[in-house]
Amino acid sequence: MADHVDLVLAQWAVRRPDLDVSPMAVIGRLSRLSRLVDAELRRTFTAHGLDAASFDVLATLRRSDPPHSLTPAELMRSSMVTSGAITQRLDRLEARGLVSRSPSASDGRSVVVALTDAGRDLIDEALPDHVATEARLLAALTEGERDALATTLATLLESLSEEKDGKGGKDKKA
Repeated sequence: MADHVDLVLAQWAVRRPDLDVSPMAVIGRLSRLSRLVDAELRRTFTAHGLDAASFDVLATLRRSDPPHSLTPAELMRSSMVTSGAITQRLDRLEARGLVSRSPSASDGRSVVVALTDAGRDLIDEALPDHVATEARLLAALTEGERDALATTLATLLESLSEEKDGKGGKDKKA
């Protein structure tokens, strides 16, 4: 079963037979999949009045221990929202009544972000649809294939992790 990436690889094989373009088979498909997955997830989030970052903040708070509250720094570490986006995201979620911010009881200098009842209700409504969308996107794979793909992707992510050397590569050797 040939796809667009196979066509690209075949064209490069003719035009530049001296190059090993096999990495394009993986990266090209990952890029195309990323766009397709993002579009499908965006549709699900939009149906609930959310975007990906808002969903991620609400989901991160919901899966934290009751009372479902974290500091902004903890939210950044536990979610996929960047530090530059967290304040803006929290402002929007607070304006919608989905989260609240209050001074920390243990440290008056820090703030605690908590999921409100409305925020909990919204994430509890959106989460099943989100999981169903992801399941539909992966329906062509068997459970074993999904497990193998998840393991392979985890290995690749770990190898590229910025936590390794701060620059997105493997540990530096002395």
